[in-house]
Amino acid sequence: MKAPCFHFDGPRGRRRRLESALTLTELMVAMGVFMLVIGGVNYIHLFGFRMNEMVKAKLGASGDARKAISKMVGEIRGAGVVRVGNGSLGSFNEMAAGKAQRGNAIQIYPSQSDTNAFIRYFWDAKDTQLKRIENGTNAVLVVANTITNAVVFTSEDFAGNILTNNVKNPVVGLTLQFYQLEYPKVAIGSGSYYDFYQFRAKITPRVE
Repeated sequence: MKAPCFHFDGPRGRRRRLESALTLTELMVAMGVFMLVIGGVNYIHLFGFRMNEMVKAKLGASGDARKAISKMVGEIRGAGVVRVGNGSLGSFNEMAAGKAQRGNAIQIYPSQSDTNAFIRYFWDAKDTQLKRIENGTNAVLVVANTITNAVVFTSEDFAGNILTNNVKNPVVGLTLQFYQLEYPKVAIGSGSYYDFYQFRAKITPRVE
């Protein structure tokens, strides 16, 4: 049977153990580096959340644009007459001959012979929304939000030049300039500036 063996380091062993411990300065430096790492991780985490909200907002606005043109494209392509001008909920004034055919509204007549039946899209400056109405109904459909440009519709030729007279089958230009993110509203940058982006489309009625 072996007896247990005890080793005593003596003063030198104690000094070696003391020398291997961290000093106060080293501990403070280590804590500082650790705090910087934690701060960086938190910043990246918050930046990821921010980017996620921005992407969700843009997808929401893009969804508005898709809804706006999907219905509008079918109505313009199947229209008998299309007129561009300036309008509101209760009125529409088409651009006169000799003037640039552009404005905040478009009036779509499904039939060439019946001008009492129409569909109107117009930009409302009061709430910066693009809206749709039909004659004979009181329903107002909001098809796009937070649109900053007043000139939404243009009547163009095949080369993209704005016409100065009414033609039977013009190329209808649609421009939607979004100045604010929706779903939800997201402030961007110092001073809470908003992102800006633009959607453009060209729509041609069917030639009979």
